[in-house]
Amino acid sequence: MFDTVLVANRGEIAVRVIRTLRRLGVRSVAVFSDADAGARHVREADTAVRIGPAPAAESYLSVERLLDAARRTGARAVHPGYGFLAENAAFARAVEEAGLVFVGPPADAIELMGDKIRAKETVRAAGVPVVPGSSGSGLTDAELTAAALEIGMPVLLKPSAGGGGKGMRLVRDEALLPDEIAAARREARGAFGDDTLLVERWIDRPRHIEIQILADGHGTVVHLGERECSLQRRHQKIVEEAPSPLLDQATRTAMGEAAVRAARSCGYRGAGTVEFIVPGGDPGAYCFMEMNTRLQVEHPVTELITGLDLVEWQLRVAAGEPLPFAQEDITLDGHAVEARICAESARATGGKVDFLPSAGTVHLLSEPSGEGVRVDSGLARGTEVGTGYDPMLAKVIAHGPDRASALRRLRSALAETTVLGVETNTAFLRALLAHPAVVSGDLDTGLVDRDAASLLPSEVPEEVYAAAALLRHASLEPTGSGAPSEAGSAAGWTDPFSVPTGWRLGGEPAWTVHHLRIPGRDPVAVRVRGRAADAEVGVGDAPPVRAALRTDAPDRVLLEWNGVTHSFVHAHAAGDRWLGRDGVGWRLTDHDPVEAALRGGAGAHGADTLTAPMPGTVTVVKATVGDVVTAGQSLLVVEAMKMEHVIAAPYDGTVVELDVAPGSTVAMDQVLAVVEPKEPEESGKPGEAEKPAGSTEEAAR
Repeated sequence: MFDTVLVANRGEIAVRVIRTLRRLGVRSVAVFSDADAGARHVREADTAVRIGPAPAAESYLSVERLLDAARRTGARAVHPGYGFLAENAAFARAVEEAGLVFVGPPADAIELMGDKIRAKETVRAAGVPVVPGSSGSGLTDAELTAAALEIGMPVLLKPSAGGGGKGMRLVRDEALLPDEIAAARREARGAFGDDTLLVERWIDRPRHIEIQILADGHGTVVHLGERECSLQRRHQKIVEEAPSPLLDQATRTAMGEAAVRAARSCGYRGAGTVEFIVPGGDPGAYCFMEMNTRLQVEHPVTELITGLDLVEWQLRVAAGEPLPFAQEDITLDGHAVEARICAESARATGGKVDFLPSAGTVHLLSEPSGEGVRVDSGLARGTEVGTGYDPMLAKVIAHGPDRASALRRLRSALAETTVLGVETNTAFLRALLAHPAVVSGDLDTGLVDRDAASLLPSEVPEEVYAAAALLRHASLEPTGSGAPSEAGSAAGWTDPFSVPTGWRLGGEPAWTVHHLRIPGRDPVAVRVRGRAADAEVGVGDAPPVRAALRTDAPDRVLLEWNGVTHSFVHAHAAGDRWLGRDGVGWRLTDHDPVEAALRGGAGAHGADTLTAPMPGTVTVVKATVGDVVTAGQSLLVVEAMKMEHVIAAPYDGTVVELDVAPGSTVAMDQVLAVVEPKEPEESGKPGEAEKPAGSTEEAAR
């Protein structure tokens, strides 16, 4: 076994690898960019090396700097994790040429399986069924279009050089092929430095099932069962489980044997995953999609049902050890389900849900524990979450004796998961796991996109606004008033006129109005009369009710609201007040209606203003001031966390302002452009401008 291993990655996977290294008694070396100087993986490693500025190209993707860090710290091996350079054959070769061991497959296997076109041809020759699609590499746009029409719509455009759903485009209308091919090439070039595409037949309502394999350098290849990965959005997995509720034992065995043949066909070594597309109505008609030549994000579910530590076996195989078990020794115990916690906010617009990247500082963190619960996380209180890296923050995994038990444990664990300071998808995941189709196991890769809107809460509970208003109210009260306070008072006597109770000499107590806003929603006025510990509170137009706020712990308050007590965790920073409960987090900001009306910006122009839906970078500008545009026409592209967001014209009109250029860094809600609507009498379509401003179309990168 190695004495020192460098982990060429960041976040939760770096923490995960370091955990196994520590258990094995191996010294760990972390690397970090300037943005990650205080990150958890840096603190948990035995040694950490700064490798450059925040942009990944100058740090985590710099082969020279990674190898220099290994040389300086005496590392004998490099574990690439997943993402970044994990499936980069040139990196694997560079590691070997530097006299180090790459903890992964041979560079030739990475190169072969990384080229989806060659990979399909190779496994087909080994007797593995493949998805019908284009053949040959380096196809022009015209050749891709011709292949798509020959296959028949709908089709799936896929980058040949990469995976993870980045750059994939489902096209149902042949008229859209030119635009979709151009977009897919742009995304593939940005993500992988290679815009080669292939096209495959799209199978409606498919299931995504993958087989975990392990291979040593002595001729042994085994599979560790399958994982069901059908719960996806934008072709990216968000919930995975093992085993699949679809497969019977005969199909499981056949798919496992096919995966082993695929691994042998490329001379594989280490841990890898063979992915299949499976028609839900005919599991026996499975087809090879691709092979991921690395550890998968969802590897914990396999670990929990097999009892094997895959990182440990990656290291042992890389060190030259043989696998001490054969296929007949592998047994599956119980069921495991994983949910990916991502930094993102969900916004419903016109029946469509946009998942937009979020950023911020983790002010409060609570992660679950208990029987059958595991958390792989890169988070800690104080963690800065930016938009420069992948949005996944952590994974919550639950194991149980059967599928129903595992699902129940995971839903409960997500309810105990709280991240305040950064918006996450935790509440959405919890709702998804309670979806009837998920509970029954009737899954397909389109389920999340179809039903996403129904999984979002339609309204914010009024007690959330009440708790936030009373916390703000209490902060204005002098210390000793009986409620949580962020302000002090002079000892001995309190001026009754300085306390926001509404007290008036000889008159009816007045209301104190707190204007609060949750991003993506209209501001709400909350009326408070009395002290926070004993008040009347009216939310919006609703009649006031009795309420009382009291401290339960430094980060927790109890709200008695209309006779019912609610518990919230809370944090206050940078003008935002965060509340959390049952896995849901709300960010509430103070809203000054007068200031909002006077300052202009997004509210000054009305519905003709297009604003940034999230913090990010403008990568494409397709319009100029004076251009006449039509509803739905793409005007700009904003990129954040490897996602492209197309900003489209909300209606027919003219671009009268354009405040950004390619490369511009933008903040959430920053004005990007202003479109002046076409006069109704000219268009002949009064009321046509009903589409909300700033609507986005999203494409996975």
